[in-house]
Amino acid sequence: MANNVGLPPGPLPAEGGDAGSLRSQSNAAQPRGGPSAELLLEATGLHSYYGVSHILHGVDFSVARGECIGLMGRNGMGKTTLLKSMLGLVRPKQGSVRVRGRDMTQAAPHAIARAGIAYVPEGRGIFPNLTVRENLVMAARAGVDGRKEWDFERVMATFPRLGERINNGGAQLSGGEQQMLTIGRALMTNPDLLILDEATEGLAPLIAKEIWNIIRTIRASGIATVIVDKNYGAVMNLADRSVVIVKGRVVFAGTPSELTDNEELMHRFLGV
Repeated sequence: MANNVGLPPGPLPAEGGDAGSLRSQSNAAQPRGGPSAELLLEATGLHSYYGVSHILHGVDFSVARGECIGLMGRNGMGKTTLLKSMLGLVRPKQGSVRVRGRDMTQAAPHAIARAGIAYVPEGRGIFPNLTVRENLVMAARAGVDGRKEWDFERVMATFPRLGERINNGGAQLSGGEQQMLTIGRALMTNPDLLILDEATEGLAPLIAKEIWNIIRTIRASGIATVIVDKNYGAVMNLADRSVVIVKGRVVFAGTPSELTDNEELMHRFLGV
């Protein structure tokens, strides 16, 4: 097994043990650009619950401008809860969430969205009774700094398939088309950060490949991205950093190459 240069020597702790001991200690654990990079989103010490169930246990997570992060872990480990806790959809009982340095721990979801963060949720969440055009236009607005780089025409050029369905209702689209619509709608808000939760789940391989190409285009445009997806290989091909969550704790934060070099970690915590 190859040694992970970002991990301390010695055996890996058991699952549920000291999560911090598995974090990369190299500069790769820092946001792209180093510790001084502008952080668009920063969560510190998050503890979140569903009822009496303690889901997140002191999670730290950050995204710098232009950075792509692969948020990874098996099902039920807390990835979506972390996203929702940072977006105001789940209220953390402890910890803080800051957007561009501003404390937004108790902010409403729409206020966080207005601060330049767009969310493509698992399950898509389109408006089935609206047409493709209406789904897109209703979300259109300038970015935080007044940018309008992602307008209706650019979204149509990026998703030509949607142009062919422009007057169809959301419920009349295929799963892949609905996913494209959801991503396109998020881009119409001209975000600085796009969060994608299981963007290719349930899609045919050719459609999933098309979605990955679109995500690559979005990343190249300078929009920061957080990607949750079961296709770990595709995620790590795009990501600057990989973050692995196990039972509500971050157990790894470093470069994708550091992660793939540690076969034991890959097998134990990702099942590959």
